[in-house]
Amino acid sequence: MKIGMVGVLSIAVTSACGTKSTTAWCVDRMAPPTGKTKGGYKVVPDAYCDTREIENGTVGYGRYFWYYGGRRDGSGYVRGGSYSAPNSHRIKSNSGHSLIRGGFGGHGRSGG
Repeated sequence: MKIGMVGVLSIAVTSACGTKSTTAWCVDRMAPPTGKTKGGYKVVPDAYCDTREIENGTVGYGRYFWYYGGRRDGSGYVRGGSYSAPNSHRIKSNSGHSLIRGGFGGHGRSGG
């Protein structure tokens, strides 16, 4: 198989830009902690959160907001993350949508 120089360059650029990503979890601030989940937030469908918050680098103060990083446990709660989006990583939602912020070009858009 023969790959041209432009093809090789585009693969290299794509690989370099997509190496690090952070998961953005849409969470419910009001969900009661249960059992081992004390201190965590209940993960809800992405549709409850506003992707403009990621694009603008703002934190939502309503019931639902984006929580970055951390780990989701078996009961659907996430812990160990941050309210602040990292500027140097690609952000993707829990459902797999690309919510780019930072990285190559440094500008974010929702991946619909």
